[in-house]
Amino acid sequence: MRALVVDPGVPGSLRLGTAAEPHPAPHQAVLEVRHISLNRGEVAFAGRRPAGTVHGYDAAGIVIRAAADGTGPAVGAKVAVFGPGAWAQRMAVDTTALAEVPAQVDLADAAALPMAGITALRTLRSRPVLGRRVLITGAAGGVGRYAVQLAAMGGAHVIASVGSADRAGGLAELGAHEVVVGLEGIDRPVDLILDNVGGSQLAAAWELLAPGGGVQNIGWASNEPAVFAPYSLFFVGPSKTMSTFGDVHEVGPDLATLLEFVAAGRLSPEVDWRGPWERVAEAAQALLNRRIAGKAVLDIEPAAGD
Repeated sequence: MRALVVDPGVPGSLRLGTAAEPHPAPHQAVLEVRHISLNRGEVAFAGRRPAGTVHGYDAAGIVIRAAADGTGPAVGAKVAVFGPGAWAQRMAVDTTALAEVPAQVDLADAAALPMAGITALRTLRSRPVLGRRVLITGAAGGVGRYAVQLAAMGGAHVIASVGSADRAGGLAELGAHEVVVGLEGIDRPVDLILDNVGGSQLAAAWELLAPGGGVQNIGWASNEPAVFAPYSLFFVGPSKTMSTFGDVHEVGPDLATLLEFVAAGRLSPEVDWRGPWERVAEAAQALLNRRIAGKAVLDIEPAAGD
């Protein structure tokens, strides 16, 4: 079958090649993949994986083999999934890591949700946000645009931070109460920070954190170290916290929640770029150069004879 595989010798370290058919475990379904979604971190670090690896985690398509243990959906079900080896014509995925796609939701939109949507949802659940001030940095990206919508849905006062004024488009319409460049103009403490940027901005954002507040470290788009002044992490009063995020265990129920929000018109999938997977290099470069506001989705033609 065809797949997007790691090749450190080509620009972007990804190319269309071939891979072995998936061999599912009893708790896994086999999916005919119709759409995949690129995430900036996956693209940026593709070259760190072994050559020939089928890359990617986000996909949507149709179940062509149900799990042998009887869990998960039946053959023919349309599903969105999160799992390794997603960027291929077929993949095996744990039934705990997929969700059926409602009839009202386009499969391409469903493919955009898993990694970015789950990250936004689970980091926002790290503490109550109703009536709280939530700062989302890197808000123009995939995680950021979902987080803005979900935080607003949860009753937060949402501050969306972008790298430049031309990245601010659409964020107010998605629910941001304030849209700022960097941290400019934020003059009151915030209760929760979802940080996608890292570097010096993370150190500065820490100073904005209210007593008892928390930072969720999601990404590090700046590729710069964060240097904290001596004693800047010391605080008398309710503890401030800084946490990493990487919980992608059994995401099926949360993915189903996101799909329900999309079906109800409460969450926009924010697909800003879409094309055939033969254009992966173009899409990857657009992501790396921050020319995409939201998500990039690639379409996959079924294998011949399917």
